[in-house]
Amino acid sequence: MSLKKRIIPCLDIKDGRTVKGINFVGLRDAGDPVQLAQQYADQGADELCFLDITATVEKRETLVPLVREIAAVLNIPFTVGGGINDVKLAKEIIKAGADKIAVNSAAVHRPELINELAAELGNQCVVVAVDTKRISLNDQQIPDQARDDKFINKVFVSGGRTETDKETIAWCIECEQRGAGEILLTSMDHDGTKNGFALEITDTLSRKLNIPIIASGGGGTAAHFEELFKDTHASAGLAASIFHFGELPVPELKKQLAEAGIAIRIPAKIGV
Repeated sequence: MSLKKRIIPCLDIKDGRTVKGINFVGLRDAGDPVQLAQQYADQGADELCFLDITATVEKRETLVPLVREIAAVLNIPFTVGGGINDVKLAKEIIKAGADKIAVNSAAVHRPELINELAAELGNQCVVVAVDTKRISLNDQQIPDQARDDKFINKVFVSGGRTETDKETIAWCIECEQRGAGEILLTSMDHDGTKNGFALEITDTLSRKLNIPIIASGGGGTAAHFEELFKDTHASAGLAASIFHFGELPVPELKKQLAEAGIAIRIPAKIGV
């Protein structure tokens, strides 16, 4: 029997507030993170993700007191990322109530961090967040009809601000080899657009890796999640604005997915 697919709301945190943008820019306020966390737990979300999106850029650590506040109202697994660059801080965040930690920029700059975290915390606690974007190999010289096979998926860091020399699939394979227990794959091209997930790269990665892939970026309707789970081997779909602004509440999404034949956890109090 296949494992049930997971629905994960994401709290992108800036200055202690939940925010959401499009393609990683144009951020707008989406509410109080503690209230939203409580709401999603009550609604039957499978997990919650908290990303302090400016911690790395502002060269500071994740907001540990806020992690503690959010953990206090949750009864579901809780992943925290943003500014985590050593085992000491990762342990503090786990101690504050997180179940998993997510690393992104720090792991790209020093891949050994993944090995250290896995050795200290266990693979199941280590999520590597990967921000990916399709880059034209030669914008100026490619005719439109040939563009599709002239792109490469590159990894970006610092909240999507900086392109790296890492190719996305190769980097994710390395992350698994170093001890990552899960990959949170965010398509920057799809982020906040609500036009659907990046199915091609998600499917490729979910077939190549033996660890779960969380797909992020582009989820706007229940049909997008259905497509994700039927057309790829992703184990979870993560979204933000559709949940924060009440466009598609978690219980409604789960009901629609269950009706479409997706194996999904439906809390008894919600029903189908």
